[in-house]
Amino acid sequence: MATVDECRAALDKLAEQFGELDQETRTRHVVDRRLSCRITDLDVTFYGRIHHDGLEAFTDLPPVDGRPAEVRIRISSDDLLSMVNGDLDMARALLSGRVKIDASLGDLLRLRKLL
Repeated sequence: MATVDECRAALDKLAEQFGELDQETRTRHVVDRRLSCRITDLDVTFYGRIHHDGLEAFTDLPPVDGRPAEVRIRISSDDLLSMVNGDLDMARALLSGRVKIDASLGDLLRLRKLL
């Protein structure tokens, strides 16, 4: 089991990787959305936001406006690290139930293009 700090670092790495996407891809596939990432085995949730300019750094504090995340991800700490490092394919993880994403169908299709 990974630590909270390792998960935070993995989410920071994910934000960096997202920042490497070209502007055209982001323009076509990104819609402004609030995100939550629940690390199931650590009982911690990180919050972030995706928009055309990038993926904001995740924080463990919920948004001050109190609005719920439109995209909610549930994943174990080890699977998060494996996914961010490229060792775990997102589609396979979703199909096997290792990763659960609660989002609209449109948001799921957009995320698939980005990950």
